[in-house]
Amino acid sequence: MVHFEPADEVTPISAARARSKERAAARSGSIDESAGSNASDVADGSLAPVTYLRRAVPAGDPDSVVELSEAASWSADVEAEAEADVEAEAEAAVEREHAEQVLLQRLRARSLSATESRTVLIGTEIAEHEIDEVIERFSELGYIDEGRLADQILHSHHERKGLGRSGVQAEMRRRGLDQDLILEKLEELPDDEAERAIELACKRVQQLGRLDDQTIDRRLTGFLMRKGYASSAVRLAVKAALASRSGSGGASKVRFR
Repeated sequence: MVHFEPADEVTPISAARARSKERAAARSGSIDESAGSNASDVADGSLAPVTYLRRAVPAGDPDSVVELSEAASWSADVEAEAEADVEAEAEAAVEREHAEQVLLQRLRARSLSATESRTVLIGTEIAEHEIDEVIERFSELGYIDEGRLADQILHSHHERKGLGRSGVQAEMRRRGLDQDLILEKLEELPDDEAERAIELACKRVQQLGRLDDQTIDRRLTGFLMRKGYASSAVRLAVKAALASRSGSGGASKVRFR
């Protein structure tokens, strides 16, 4: 007589297959509906890996110990990675603080443009995007002020050193100031370049001793050109300086080296 087992009973083979499917589902990240968990909970990370596997593996399964061990190992790896990220962030914060202190020390000594500040920060170990953030923050705080720096250059190089318009412009470019800002500041210069060149030439000619006029002409021209004066202003200034020297009776055709 043929014996039929009830359809609702589970054979050892079918039970093994079921366990195999459940383990495969757990490894692939899917969830058995019979486990009573929600797939969206795992997808958005609201369930921890160990909790997920406990729900996915039927109670009393002899293989559940292996599954939970794998989950615990994976969880430990995740925690180790998280700790490493925290340490990296802390190290980056320390490096950024150090870079800011380095830049502050430089700014206490002299005003810097954004370009010069970037050069200082590049010498530290912070990332490129952090360099931009530091410069933006220091600009908002007023530590980096290119308008103020441009005014300082006007005072020190035009008023004190007697540089002409071209000389002032060259210095601003060398300091890395924005071209629009340079043009704006040059517009503030008084239109007295020829007068200033004449004043400088007349002072300078007194230091040239008894050189002949040709030598004085050459030296005064080079002096004023290096100061950044236009060639038209230089010609007027040299002519005026030679005239003042001749008028004082100091002209000489003898050249002394």
